[in-house]
Amino acid sequence: MTSTTMSNAMKWFSRLYLTLIYLVLFAPILVMVVFSFNASKVGYSWAGFSLHWYHELFSNEAMIQAAINSVLLAVVAATVTTVIGSLTALSFQRYDFKGKSVLQSLLFVLMMSPEIVLAISLLALFLMIGIELGFVTLLLAHITFCLPFVVITVSARLASLDNSLLEAARDLGASEFTMIRTVLLPIILPAVLAGWVLAFTLSLDDVVVSTFNTGASFEILPLQIYSMVRVGVKPEVNAVGTILLGISLVGLLISQLLLLRKR
Repeated sequence: MTSTTMSNAMKWFSRLYLTLIYLVLFAPILVMVVFSFNASKVGYSWAGFSLHWYHELFSNEAMIQAAINSVLLAVVAATVTTVIGSLTALSFQRYDFKGKSVLQSLLFVLMMSPEIVLAISLLALFLMIGIELGFVTLLLAHITFCLPFVVITVSARLASLDNSLLEAARDLGASEFTMIRTVLLPIILPAVLAGWVLAFTLSLDDVVVSTFNTGASFEILPLQIYSMVRVGVKPEVNAVGTILLGISLVGLLISQLLLLRKR
């Protein structure tokens, strides 16, 4: 076998391998989107194009309220987590104090702990101190499991920070607040925004922790969807998934446009 033939065979194999990977990744998403427009109510046999299930979805007040609750929870949790996580990462980078390595290790332990363990631990804590399960317990739980991801994201950016820039700002007469506002914050802002988006995403689609730490008075979309698919996938679930996918793609497009504009 010549080298040219071997090279062509390797290229063909590489393309086939990549095609299979893309099929495994995106075929389920494509099926969900296509069948969200299916007129059939039962099974996955195509019965014609229809927007009926989107109409049913927007007519479902419980689903709409659960979606609003999920977005509200995710926004608040992501914002609070980003503030706390960014300040934590900054303190780890700029200051040395007793117990610093222990705290950093505990963050990794929290991030690597199984969700079921974290969910049960938080539930036991809330019951012990007598907090009624609902929005507050969900918010505290989501802040807890999102925090390590924000700290690590911001810490990675701070690790590559040139400290001479901060020292130069101080030498030029900038106060601590001015230096943070005009030099430090613009440098780490992409990492802060990335941490916020990551925390928002983790909070928005969490099921395990939310199942154990929510109450009957506050329903969120992931738990609503989970309750709908326990006895089979309903057509409305495909419509919900397609809408969430569209929102994600729009957000991704906007972020890319902003990055191009900034460049």
